[in-house]
Amino acid sequence: MSGRQISWDDLRLFLDVARLGGLSAATSTTGMSAATLGRRVAALERQIGEPLFHRAYSGYTLTRAGEELLRRAEDVEIAMRSLTRWRDGEIGDRVVRISAGTWTTNFIARHIGEIWDISDPFRIEFVTAYEKIDIGRRNADIGLRAARPTEANLAGQLIGQMAHAMYAGRELINGVRAGVFVGISGEGAELQSSRWLMAHHGDRILTRGNDPHSVRELVAAGAGLTVLPCFAGDSDRRLVRVAPPIAELETEQWLVSHQEERHGREVRMVLDRLVKLLRAHAPLFTGEEPAPSS
Repeated sequence: MSGRQISWDDLRLFLDVARLGGLSAATSTTGMSAATLGRRVAALERQIGEPLFHRAYSGYTLTRAGEELLRRAEDVEIAMRSLTRWRDGEIGDRVVRISAGTWTTNFIARHIGEIWDISDPFRIEFVTAYEKIDIGRRNADIGLRAARPTEANLAGQLIGQMAHAMYAGRELINGVRAGVFVGISGEGAELQSSRWLMAHHGDRILTRGNDPHSVRELVAAGAGLTVLPCFAGDSDRRLVRVAPPIAELETEQWLVSHQEERHGREVRMVLDRLVKLLRAHAPLFTGEEPAPSS
């Protein structure tokens, strides 16, 4: 490999050709002719010391060296975007961390376009956990909890209620037909819904999973019945609710944030969007309105 420094301009051209699969397609994004692009790519290959593309009439495909350069060039691209946003006075490296349980995280992730846009001056990171994440120590910026926060340095906003009910797979086979249940082991066993299931049907729990997703798959396959939040069970067309919501398992839904951080621009934006999203779907969370099939 040549000792001359690889320029970002050359890497940017390489990325366009690699992603679009050829010189002709990349002319529209680079504003250069195919001949000029070809010369620039050939010069980069000489500098690297290896071919970067397999050339064919059908287009360009990456060689092994090209695939390696692509990975490294994408890292440079991320860094350059961050540098540009810093130069322009944007806070592009700010990360807003949202802590929630598995099903709530899934729900928010499916609606990511309603809480985050590529133009936002921050990034989103989900922190999925059974236990409360310590927002006071900044392990997350926003948390969704089933109860009002008691910590002095935290603020809470009541969003609504959340219902749980019993679900089975639509096919009445195997464990469903026999009336047995699917439980959850590990950390999930400490959830209120898991303890309720154990207390009421523990002698008929014949299969378990150690995470909510495996429990859902077991139930959908007919291994038995289980308790799920209504917004999660009603959103899966493979499942059917077999009884009304369980009154003892109705909980509140709170948005929690740090007293000081909640006034920051980025956290405030996400909080406001989450409030709008969750309240718009309130009937789904309370079990009053089934979700559209997905």
